Amino acid sequence: MSSRLAEKDEEEAEVNMTPMLDIVFIMLIFFIVTATFVKQSGLEVLRPIAETDEPQQRVSILIAIGPSDQVWMDNQEVDVRAVRAGVEKLLAENPQGSVVIQADRKSKSGVLMQVMDQVRQAGAPATAIATDDN
Repeated sequence: MSSRLAEKDEEEAEVNMTPMLDIVFIMLIFFIVTATFVKQSGLEVLRPIAETDEPQQRVSILIAIGPSDQVWMDNQEVDVRAVRAGVEKLLAENPQGSVVIQADRKSKSGVLMQVMDQVRQAGAPATAIATDDN
């Protein structure tokens, strides 16, 4: 009779890991689906200083304008006229995302205005210009 009790104790001592693994995989899928991915511009710029800057929420598209007026989007250099198509493509992936333009201090304001015009034509819900605070 004691051998039966020993076998029963061994069977009860096992822990079933299947429900825990199921929960972990469900949580992983949930976080992947709900995550917002930021598309980097691909260029480091010296942003202008502003005293009235406000932090932006839900940024999904970054466009950079370099000191020699080159435009970068999604880690590649693009022509100003191609910004609209690129923004439309990225907005199709994340329609609620906003666009932030990072213009270098030495870039021309005309290029910035052309990029902003292309972003507006693409139908972006919100556009902001990145700055550094004091």
